[in-house]
Amino acid sequence: MRIRAGRLRRTLVAAGVAAAVVIPVSGAARPEIPAPAPASLGRVTAATLPEAYGANRANATEAAALAEGYGAAERAATLREMASPARQFLAFDGRGTGRTAEVFGDLAGADRVAVLVPGSDTSLDAYDRLRSGARTLHAELARHAGPGHRTAVVAWLGYETPGTVSPAVLTTGRADGAAPALRSFVAGLHGINAHARVSLLCHSYGSVVCGSAASGPRGLDVADIVLYGSPGTGVDKAADLHTRARIWAGRGAGDWIADVPHTSADVFGTTVGFGTDPVAKGFGARVFAAGDGGHSDYLKPGSVPLGNLARIVRGDTSEVGHA
Repeated sequence: MRIRAGRLRRTLVAAGVAAAVVIPVSGAARPEIPAPAPASLGRVTAATLPEAYGANRANATEAAALAEGYGAAERAATLREMASPARQFLAFDGRGTGRTAEVFGDLAGADRVAVLVPGSDTSLDAYDRLRSGARTLHAELARHAGPGHRTAVVAWLGYETPGTVSPAVLTTGRADGAAPALRSFVAGLHGINAHARVSLLCHSYGSVVCGSAASGPRGLDVADIVLYGSPGTGVDKAADLHTRARIWAGRGAGDWIADVPHTSADVFGTTVGFGTDPVAKGFGARVFAAGDGGHSDYLKPGSVPLGNLARIVRGDTSEVGHA
């Protein structure tokens, strides 16, 4: 434990050095790109879902115009794509690093819904990776859906993710701040579709967010919480999450997250690290096979982890490959 804690402190120091370089540069950057406040939607139901999608597309159109006028051409182009009539945003906020919840499939009619919770360095300006993974998962689910079964996938960028090289990525601070929003979002999904079986698929730092949300006083009304490429959840055992959901964990053989110290330590009054490795036997998760890929390979078409993630979402748990 002393060795692991020492490695963790060295990681913190390295991140702190990087932050010391990054922060002065970012402080000299241009002011925040202007964008309108989010559309006022009220309580969204199955009946008002198309109206919500339309309002969020209109908001993205307005945000694109403001970004264009500001001279932020790349952001404007991203926002124009998001305003396309084919896009379905259950939530949208173009301010700052951005907040979105994009839907793939028929959310109101689905009997299986997967919510992707991303990790570090995810924002409006780096959104394609999250969107691509959501589309790939939805295609995989649709390809194997039984007669009469419909699925939907939601790419939930509902919090300000930390940078991969930053002090924030080493603590639960951002995750604790995001947890109420994730709990509220899941409750909203059940308000739109009460019969859907919801699974949370939590990648990297997103698994810390899911852990914090699950262990809160109100918990999470989901069937499965899937942790992949995870540095930990902030607890030492799956039972400490105090959830009725089944807890799954997987890690690719080539994922660098395996080298992150899976422990926690008090550093200058701040708890750094996220506790037990979720794929460790002592954690108590159901460990699924995640292939030989790296940290960003879990949702690659045709991959072992994609197949197993889709099986978990569909509820075909007897067919999930185990590590």
